[in-house]
Amino acid sequence: MANLSQKIGYGFGDMASSMFWKVFSYYLPFFYANIFGISLVDTGVLLLVTRIWDAVSDPMMGAIADRTHTRWGKYRPYLLWVAAPFSICGILLFTTPDWGYAAKLVWAYVTYILMMTVYTGINVPYGAMLGVMTENSHEKTVFSSFRMFFAYGGSFIALFAWEPLCNMFGGMGMTPQGSWQWAMIVIAACCFVLFLLCFRMTREQMSTAPDASLLKDLKSLVTNKPWWLLNGASLCFNLFNTVRGATVAFFFADIIGGEQSIVVFGLSMLFYSGLFLGVGEVANMVGVALAVPITARIGKKPTFIMVDGLLIIFSLIFFTCSPETNTGLLMMLLLQVVISVLTGVMSPLVWSMYADVSDYSELKNGSASTGLIFSSASMAQKFGGAIGGAAVMWLLDACGYVQGGEGVDAVNMVQPEGAITCLWALMTMIPAAVALLSMIIVWLYPLTTARMTAIVAELKTTRHGTEAVEAAAEAAREADNVDK
Repeated sequence: MANLSQKIGYGFGDMASSMFWKVFSYYLPFFYANIFGISLVDTGVLLLVTRIWDAVSDPMMGAIADRTHTRWGKYRPYLLWVAAPFSICGILLFTTPDWGYAAKLVWAYVTYILMMTVYTGINVPYGAMLGVMTENSHEKTVFSSFRMFFAYGGSFIALFAWEPLCNMFGGMGMTPQGSWQWAMIVIAACCFVLFLLCFRMTREQMSTAPDASLLKDLKSLVTNKPWWLLNGASLCFNLFNTVRGATVAFFFADIIGGEQSIVVFGLSMLFYSGLFLGVGEVANMVGVALAVPITARIGKKPTFIMVDGLLIIFSLIFFTCSPETNTGLLMMLLLQVVISVLTGVMSPLVWSMYADVSDYSELKNGSASTGLIFSSASMAQKFGGAIGGAAVMWLLDACGYVQGGEGVDAVNMVQPEGAITCLWALMTMIPAAVALLSMIIVWLYPLTTARMTAIVAELKTTRHGTEAVEAAAEAAREADNVDK
């Protein structure tokens, strides 16, 4: 059994990744469109192209990590090796050069591709560590819950602090471009320290089955039915989060009207996108804490289906809220809490189910391909982000959304009715439809609790038998050396 320190240390890794990922998902589209200064169409293509490359590179990194052998293990060394490049690339991504439009567009492509490549280089091995830190299926859910709890904690810190950081540096006389860059420098420094702590506090406790050839691993992967179904469900889950998240900054700017004062229990407070997203991250943490007892009681698959159904219901209720009344704004905040609790339950569940798919693959094919399988989880996350981020930009452009920026009167700017309708759909109807699709896919997923109990029992016999054979062979070699 792993100790508490290892579980906390493992959580620090996704705390760092999520601080970057949530800023990318929620603020980067707005940054490109209104701070960096490229069109909505070009922003959509940029998000799609770079994240598709990022998703495709995940299996490559998974295969590399599976074949890495160091004194620190297969996957853990990448936390040490890639931490500094990760932070540096994040700063470059939010740097706005004083160049012409075409040159700036090239800069955006180069820095985003670099950032996503480095993100893959550290996040895929980090995710695969879950498969080698314990062989107990329930404890994998516990590890995954620690991971997601700290991930949402990091996301809360980054999102809640982002706008105040930008405003603070702006108050020092910096341009919007400079203030956004310095805000990222602060976040990047925190991420660097967290990755080093993750490396220091974790250990790889077990070895997966002996490595097969890459061709065999790939063949096993494409014939793995649970893997395909879980990828589809995971893509939908990430698409749900990305569409809503990427829309929030636009929704607040043009539906809510920027910052608003709301009254909660007689106290007046400022209602803005950072608060909305930050409260969501705290609620995610509550959901993560609930994931272990819920899944232990009803199972992983039923939990996934139940959460999807509730996401559909509450997303549709959000559509009925009025942004013009205090009650309507409070209702939006309450629904954000409820929806975020539900997505918080889902997050560790997805990663734990990928660990189960890895066990299923090891039993069926004789090779776990842990890094390759967990890279597909990251791939689904990034495909969801790519499709969701690009779709938001393209839909807003198609509906006539008016961009801010230089030469635009932001105070008196009024969006056309089509853009307003599109923003509402992106926050409610479209995510609900995606959750419905996810529910249908998970219904077909075959790895139930009973099935996984049997798989884990068989794997224990196989793994321990292999370890005994290897130990005997090593003892024989040592005895032979002594005789010589």
